[in-house]
Amino acid sequence: MKLHVLKSKIHNAIVTSGDLEYEGSITIDNELLEIANMIPNEKVLVVNNNNGERFETYIIKGANGLREIQLNGAAARCALPGDEIIIMTFAVIEEHEARDFKPMVLIVDKHNNPKSRHYVGEETTLLS
Repeated sequence: MKLHVLKSKIHNAIVTSGDLEYEGSITIDNELLEIANMIPNEKVLVVNNNNGERFETYIIKGANGLREIQLNGAAARCALPGDEIIIMTFAVIEEHEARDFKPMVLIVDKHNNPKSRHYVGEETTLLS
Protein backbone atom coordinates (compact mmCIF):
# COMPACT_ATOMS: atom_id res chain seq x y z
CA MET A 1 0.00 0.00 0.00
CA LYS A 2 1.23 3.51 -0.81
CA LEU A 3 0.69 6.45 1.54
CA HIS A 4 0.78 10.22 1.04
CA VAL A 5 3.22 11.72 3.55
CA LEU A 6 4.53 15.21 4.24
CA LYS A 7 7.84 15.56 2.38
CA SER A 8 8.83 19.10 3.35
CA LYS A 9 7.42 22.42 4.46
CA ILE A 10 8.31 26.07 4.78
CA HIS A 11 6.74 27.28 8.02
CA ASN A 12 5.68 30.89 8.79
CA ALA A 13 6.53 32.28 5.33
CA ILE A 14 5.24 35.78 4.61
CA VAL A 15 3.54 36.53 1.28
CA THR A 16 5.52 39.34 -0.36
CA SER A 17 3.33 40.01 -3.40
CA GLY A 18 0.62 38.77 -5.72
CA ASP A 19 0.04 38.90 -9.47
CA LEU A 20 -3.54 38.18 -10.56
CA GLU A 21 -2.59 38.41 -14.24
CA TYR A 22 -0.03 35.59 -14.08
CA GLU A 23 -1.13 32.11 -15.20
CA GLY A 24 -0.96 30.68 -11.70
CA SER A 25 1.44 29.22 -9.15
CA ILE A 26 3.60 30.33 -6.23
CA THR A 27 7.02 31.87 -6.80
CA ILE A 28 9.50 30.97 -4.03
CA ASP A 29 13.07 32.20 -3.54
CA ASN A 30 15.36 29.49 -4.97
CA GLU A 31 17.58 29.43 -1.85
CA LEU A 32 14.53 28.61 0.28
CA LEU A 33 13.56 25.85 -2.16
CA GLU A 34 17.00 24.26 -1.88
CA ILE A 35 17.06 24.43 1.93
CA ALA A 36 13.52 23.00 2.18
CA ASN A 37 14.14 20.21 -0.35
CA MET A 38 11.50 21.49 -2.80
CA ILE A 39 11.77 21.75 -6.59
CA PRO A 40 10.21 23.89 -9.33
CA ASN A 41 6.90 22.55 -10.69
CA GLU A 42 6.33 20.49 -7.55
CA LYS A 43 2.73 20.51 -6.30
CA VAL A 44 2.22 22.34 -3.00
CA LEU A 45 -0.53 22.72 -0.46
CA VAL A 46 -0.57 26.24 0.99
CA VAL A 47 -2.29 27.17 4.26
CA ASN A 48 -2.98 30.80 5.10
CA ASN A 49 -2.57 31.28 8.86
CA ASN A 50 -4.43 34.62 8.70
CA ASN A 51 -7.72 33.43 7.21
CA GLY A 52 -7.62 29.61 7.21
CA GLU A 53 -7.68 29.38 3.40
CA ARG A 54 -6.10 26.23 1.92
CA PHE A 55 -5.19 25.82 -1.75
CA GLU A 56 -3.02 23.78 -4.08
CA THR A 57 -0.72 25.09 -6.78
CA TYR A 58 2.79 24.46 -8.09
CA ILE A 59 6.20 26.01 -7.49
CA ILE A 60 8.01 28.47 -9.73
CA LYS A 61 11.66 29.13 -8.88
CA GLY A 62 12.31 32.71 -7.78
CA ALA A 63 15.59 34.61 -7.72
CA ASN A 64 18.19 33.74 -5.07
CA GLY A 65 18.23 35.94 -2.00
CA LEU A 66 15.16 38.11 -2.67
CA ARG A 67 13.09 36.09 -0.15
CA GLU A 68 10.14 36.38 -2.51
CA ILE A 69 6.95 34.44 -1.84
CA GLN A 70 4.61 35.59 -4.60
CA LEU A 71 1.16 34.18 -5.27
CA ASN A 72 0.16 34.18 -8.92
CA GLY A 73 -3.14 33.91 -10.79
CA ALA A 74 -6.13 32.68 -8.81
CA ALA A 75 -3.89 31.83 -5.84
CA ALA A 76 -3.28 35.57 -5.41
CA ARG A 77 -6.89 35.84 -4.20
CA CYS A 78 -6.22 33.37 -1.35
CA ALA A 79 -3.67 35.46 0.59
CA LEU A 80 -2.60 39.08 0.74
CA PRO A 81 0.93 40.47 0.98
CA GLY A 82 1.88 40.27 4.65
CA ASP A 83 -0.17 37.12 5.33
CA GLU A 84 1.66 34.25 7.03
CA ILE A 85 1.49 30.93 5.19
CA ILE A 86 2.74 27.35 5.43
CA ILE A 87 3.90 25.75 2.16
CA MET A 88 3.87 21.93 2.11
CA THR A 89 4.96 19.25 -0.35
CA PHE A 90 4.03 15.58 -0.15
CA ALA A 91 5.40 12.27 -1.40
CA VAL A 92 3.72 8.97 -2.20
CA ILE A 93 5.76 6.13 -0.70
CA GLU A 94 5.34 2.55 0.41
CA GLU A 95 3.90 2.02 3.88
CA HIS A 96 7.11 0.38 5.18
CA GLU A 97 9.13 3.43 4.01
CA ALA A 98 6.60 5.85 5.52
CA ARG A 99 7.10 4.42 9.01
CA ASP A 100 10.66 5.81 9.17
CA PHE A 101 10.34 8.77 6.80
CA LYS A 102 11.22 12.18 8.28
CA PRO A 103 9.93 15.34 6.59
CA MET A 104 12.13 18.44 6.28
CA VAL A 105 10.86 21.55 8.09
CA LEU A 106 12.29 24.98 7.27
CA ILE A 107 11.25 27.78 9.60
CA VAL A 108 11.65 31.33 8.32
CA ASP A 109 11.48 34.70 10.06
CA LYS A 110 9.12 37.59 9.25
CA HIS A 111 11.38 38.57 6.30
CA ASN A 112 11.49 34.99 4.89
CA ASN A 113 15.09 34.54 6.00
CA PRO A 114 15.89 30.94 6.96
CA LYS A 115 15.89 30.67 10.75
CA SER A 116 16.19 26.95 11.36
CA ARG A 117 15.63 23.60 9.71
CA HIS A 118 15.23 20.07 10.89
CA TYR A 119 13.91 16.69 9.96
CA VAL A 120 10.86 15.91 12.09
CA GLY A 121 12.02 14.15 15.24
CA GLU A 122 15.65 15.25 14.88
CA GLU A 123 17.72 18.11 16.27
CA THR A 124 17.12 21.61 14.86
CA THR A 125 19.89 23.34 12.93
CA LEU A 126 19.96 27.15 13.33
CA LEU A 127 20.63 28.91 10.03
CA SER A 128 20.92 32.60 10.96
